[in-house]
Amino acid sequence: MRRALLALAAGAASVLAFSPFDFFPAGLAAFAVLAHLWLRAATPRQALLTGFLFGLGLFLAGVSWVYVSLHRFGAMPAPLAAFATLAFCAFLALFPAAAGWLQARVAQRFAPSEAVHAALVIPGAWVLLEWLRGTILTGFPWLSAGYAAIGDPLAGFAPLGGVYAVSLALLAAAGLLWCVALGRARWPAAGTLALLVTAGALLRLAAWTAPEGEPLRVSLLQGNVPQELKFDPGRYARTLETYALLAEETAARLIVLPETAVPRFLDRIDRGFLARLGQAARRNGGDALLGVPFRAGEAYFNSVVTLGISRGQLYHKSQLVPFGEFVPPGFGWITRVLTIPLSDFSRGERAQRPLAVAGQKVAVSICYEDAYGMRLARQLPEATLLVNLSNVAWFGDSLAPAQHLQIARMRALETGRMMLTATNTGITAAIGADGAVLARLPQFAEGRLEVEARGHAGATPYVLLGDGPALALALALLAAPALRRRR
Repeated sequence: MRRALLALAAGAASVLAFSPFDFFPAGLAAFAVLAHLWLRAATPRQALLTGFLFGLGLFLAGVSWVYVSLHRFGAMPAPLAAFATLAFCAFLALFPAAAGWLQARVAQRFAPSEAVHAALVIPGAWVLLEWLRGTILTGFPWLSAGYAAIGDPLAGFAPLGGVYAVSLALLAAAGLLWCVALGRARWPAAGTLALLVTAGALLRLAAWTAPEGEPLRVSLLQGNVPQELKFDPGRYARTLETYALLAEETAARLIVLPETAVPRFLDRIDRGFLARLGQAARRNGGDALLGVPFRAGEAYFNSVVTLGISRGQLYHKSQLVPFGEFVPPGFGWITRVLTIPLSDFSRGERAQRPLAVAGQKVAVSICYEDAYGMRLARQLPEATLLVNLSNVAWFGDSLAPAQHLQIARMRALETGRMMLTATNTGITAAIGADGAVLARLPQFAEGRLEVEARGHAGATPYVLLGDGPALALALALLAAPALRRRR
């Protein structure tokens, strides 16, 4: 029982390493505790249960905002919403459980030293299952371990292998910390840990990309339309006026509105509003990006449309949110207990070109699409700037908006590009190519964030090679005991 409670508590405590808390030592300590529990597990089955409980603590504490979306804004009855949230978190916990079983089986068969087990086998198993969690059944890569290190030296590995490379470094650091604390090859482990941190710090100094072209003035609009009023017909005219005035008051060359800023299909929006928005952009010699639903025949999309001096262009969201934007086969009954407008979007094409606006080539993502690093990387190195349009008002005053901002910071660091985020209720922000937040608006406030953006040219190793190097290294770490035994 004590082991089970410790695993559950360590998983929950690891959430302190993610935003908005950003207390990196909590993540390092939590994964060191997990390594200790796995190293002391008597059987692979016990390691599986330990991993499940750690994952359950992590996801119950970290994605509790799912309940807010289902109950408060989706009108699902509280008991059913609580059960659905628990079931979702339990499903996600199966991946840490599988990682526990896998590392235990490797250790059981090849009997590596405890130092090798902690610093190599466990990180390899964790990252492989973390990648799998972000891939199968459309994937849910939220709270990947690497995000916890976004403000620390280990994040320097992001341009090399993305967030999974940072996860690998973090888990290895936790394993080495365990070795130092318990005296398992203490001095070699301490030296290796110092080298790992130093390498990350030096990599953060590397300039993988370079600014291109003149600085661009950008205006990110935050309308702060309450989610419960977003689709209220009585609020519609006020919403249009809010965004029209915000756009007309700026001299920015690129104006960005949030996801579904106008909650009606493009062909049903008042032409006068679109003319005002387009005129504001043209007056500044640039363009506006408008998040809006778009329909073509019987299909409709969560889209971004351009207005201004450039030719009209469209981007259709391709990574849809299960149950929020599409209903998986066999789950149609959920639509009878949820009240979510526009919840059955069509999927846009996977390979879409950057939008050519305001003298830049913009890689657009909508909502949690930016949690999938490779989806953005496909538009690079052609794209010079990253822009995300979101509406995280669905999750209220929860951890979700801050976690989403942390994810956006990782995308900027991976690609060596600035990331601009325009949201309905926050957090609207400008992020530098090094992953640092340059400016942001407060949550739940109407406003306009005026920033100077720079396009960037060039490609990081991650843009060129994707997740492959990190996954190959994870496999190599898992195979290390077998190779050592064979020698």
